[in-house]
Amino acid sequence: MKVKLKVWRQKNAQSPGGFQTYESPALNANMSFLEMLDVVNEELANRGEEPIAFDHDCREGICGTCSLVIDGKPHGPHKGIATCQTYMRSFQDGDEIVVEPFRAKAFPLIKDLVVDRKAFDRIQHAGGFISVRTGSAPDANSILVPKADADLAMDAAQCIGCGACVAACKNASAMLFVAAKVSHLGLLPQGQPERYRRVKAMVEQMDTEGFGACTVTGSCEAVCPKEISLDFIARMNRDYGVALLKGEPKQVAGGAG
Repeated sequence: MKVKLKVWRQKNAQSPGGFQTYESPALNANMSFLEMLDVVNEELANRGEEPIAFDHDCREGICGTCSLVIDGKPHGPHKGIATCQTYMRSFQDGDEIVVEPFRAKAFPLIKDLVVDRKAFDRIQHAGGFISVRTGSAPDANSILVPKADADLAMDAAQCIGCGACVAACKNASAMLFVAAKVSHLGLLPQGQPERYRRVKAMVEQMDTEGFGACTVTGSCEAVCPKEISLDFIARMNRDYGVALLKGEPKQVAGGAG
């Protein structure tokens, strides 16, 4: 099969960008989308042209770096998978595929399809941790966790921080990401001492980074490769309300505030 790619090319954040069209060489339908880009880049390099810059790492749907908008949808046409798990058999021979970077004020463009998502790291640093003594792993049952809480915590902990929720949201809101990171610690006994300081610090950092407000359209949940539920946003909002009523101080990164 062969496809036509309409790819966003931009040298850096200061330079103007635009779409460029490329004809792919013959492709195996079982290639992943990123493998297809590798093949196209090899062709470009052989012609002495600048390869398309795109982010990738594990290529197993774990790391969250494969941040591409494919035909208007973050990560591509399917539900519950990342870009690296999208295969060319999802498209037809001769299709034109539009490929863009994630677009959000808080994700400044670096080059072509690569954006800077360090805003997520700063939100994590603001409160996405627990203050415990380090050392050897504790005994398995030293702290008992009800199964319902453990299951919910694991559901939230699946978030890979890819940013698809932000890219899909008309307001570029990061609420689903922050809610997942807040909830998976807030549901566990180890996360209780800092529960309300954590949510306040992370929400305030999210606002500082310039992410938009949540208007509950559900677009974030629809494109999340791990299908994180909107219910976690409601849970975070409840905790944030309690934090405000308690007058919790802002937590300092690296320890309790």
